[in-house]
Amino acid sequence: MAATAEFRNGYPTHESARAVLAETELRRAVEAYRYFYPTVSLEGVLQGTRDAGAVDNSNALLFIARPHHLGFTLNSDTPYSVGVLDLRRSGPMVIDLPPGPLIGLVDDHHHRWLTDLGLPGAYGSKGGRHLLLPPGHEDRLPEKGYTVVRSDSWTVFCTLRALPVRGDVETAKKALSATRFHPLSRSDDPPPYTFTDHSDRPADWTCLRWEDNLDFWRVLHGVIDSEPPVEEMRPMLGLLAELGIEAGKPFAPDGRMAGVLSEAARRGRDGLLVSAFASVRPDRLVWPDRTWEWAGLRPENGSFEREGSLDIEAKDRWFAQAIVASPAMFRRAVGQGSLYWLGLRDREGTYLDGGRAYRLTVPLPVPATLFWSLTVYDAQTRSEIVTDQGRAALRSLFDGLTPEYTPSVDLFFGPTEPPGGPDRWIRTTPGRGWFSYFRVYGPEQAAFNGSWRPGDFERTDRDPPAPAPRAM
Repeated sequence: MAATAEFRNGYPTHESARAVLAETELRRAVEAYRYFYPTVSLEGVLQGTRDAGAVDNSNALLFIARPHHLGFTLNSDTPYSVGVLDLRRSGPMVIDLPPGPLIGLVDDHHHRWLTDLGLPGAYGSKGGRHLLLPPGHEDRLPEKGYTVVRSDSWTVFCTLRALPVRGDVETAKKALSATRFHPLSRSDDPPPYTFTDHSDRPADWTCLRWEDNLDFWRVLHGVIDSEPPVEEMRPMLGLLAELGIEAGKPFAPDGRMAGVLSEAARRGRDGLLVSAFASVRPDRLVWPDRTWEWAGLRPENGSFEREGSLDIEAKDRWFAQAIVASPAMFRRAVGQGSLYWLGLRDREGTYLDGGRAYRLTVPLPVPATLFWSLTVYDAQTRSEIVTDQGRAALRSLFDGLTPEYTPSVDLFFGPTEPPGGPDRWIRTTPGRGWFSYFRVYGPEQAAFNGSWRPGDFERTDRDPPAPAPRAM
């Protein structure tokens, strides 16, 4: 029960005031946790990128996501590049994209979308140049030739993907590595910018090690202390200051406050996961007769805004299970972008269990002008599932999922290989829950009007019969 104050002669008693103040501190800390979780999550991405060898402003990573890469709902469908840009050091920064099937975006240090790149951006497949401006930049700009993007933070994150035409991954990697980054001041003599292939080496782009303990606040303080204040965040920055987290001041909670912040991190993390995996919002369901849900609840934009307010539940839900956001990722339009459907329950409404066996029937053809895939994620890490099979995805580009002259294809999931063999099977781990993303790239009308829909996950194993009661 919430604490209530006892009053005498109009004033709260000492004991009840202490109880209310303690509850207020914890409530404020939980609110701050959920608001700034995207900031800490993005810091995990930045540190993971640097720890894997990337260097701000001069070197990015290039990789195909695999189970040894920890990253919230990364996929193995397309090659990625990830890089960190430090605008404090470089000043205005140019991103020069080559023509081709590239998809990308830039986020600021608070995980807020700044711009789309490539196909969903201003230039489409034609390439083009973007100019990133640091906070407060007021110098004269080039008169033309750039899409100008203003950042509220010194540090920004850029990620790109290349669509493999006819499954040609090597050509897709070359397209990514043809992207150039350089300071505007060096346009006449750009310094080298390189890419390092990290596909075969592990990396961790998550905030899992911080998200449920005091380190969450240490990391958040580091970001707040290194970046200028953002106007729209003023109320929440004030709330942080009440908790002892303020730019220009050390983070040094006493024992009591450390306990409050640690408890808030645990409660905040739990609340985010409930939003992600136990939401009861009716608009989460894709079809009324299926258990598939929309991974993203706001299709209008990349900032989780609805008319008149911010959709807090949609924001919490997304960042608990994924990283980066843009309008292109959520757009529900024929032929544009991709659809993300979340599958975490079987046909009976029970969470998917790594110790059980399931079949998923996918009607053919899938309404995708490009390709489609299904990726399996561990519910605890929200990253690709790790087993000795070394595979977490079934992809139409690479895995023979569209046999000719058949009305559907069956995909299998479970701890043991199904009778039909391993070709369309992903191994799962007993004792660990899992969920999946069904992705459709270049969705056609049938993906929206309900004339096509995948089946639900169906259990193919059965519980052993209960032992017969012993005769008395």
